[in-house]
Amino acid sequence: MRWAVHPYAPRYLAGLSFAESSFFPIPPDMMLAPMALANPSKAWRYAGITTIASVVGGLFGYLIGHFLFEVIEPLLHQAGYWSKYQEVQGWFAKWGFWAVFLAGFSPVPYKVFTIAAGVMGMPPLAFALASLVSRGGRFYLVSALMVWGGARMERTLRIYIDRIGWATVALAIIAYLVVNGTDV
Repeated sequence: MRWAVHPYAPRYLAGLSFAESSFFPIPPDMMLAPMALANPSKAWRYAGITTIASVVGGLFGYLIGHFLFEVIEPLLHQAGYWSKYQEVQGWFAKWGFWAVFLAGFSPVPYKVFTIAAGVMGMPPLAFALASLVSRGGRFYLVSALMVWGGARMERTLRIYIDRIGWATVALAIIAYLVVNGTDV
């Protein structure tokens, strides 16, 4: 909470959000939630900062995948992300836009999706739109929960964030199947 009220906290939040979308392992929710809790009147501003920085970081990850994949492939192996990367490639081949959209909410490392989108040559505008909507939805939801539920909600969110992410993914897949006329 001390860092959440630091005068440079919004800058740190932007930096963390950018880095997490392309190469860093710590999700910005861990900084966003305490900041929104410490200063609820700025919660929406913090969510906006997190969203924009995350999308810009995602575009950086996209460029990494598009232009530097040969350089980072060994790093994906070393960091233990290779199996996730291969799984994500399959999702891209099957769902494209929706894979990125779901990644914005899911506990799967978003950076894997940003890099894979670049490698697979996903249209940049579709990638940016899916990222903006999904990441924005996630971060504004975190801020809303902090404003609404306070400290108690922060503790609950820490415990259940992965389950919420996977439930969102499951609901989106069910919605996709229903919309496309597939029996669920």
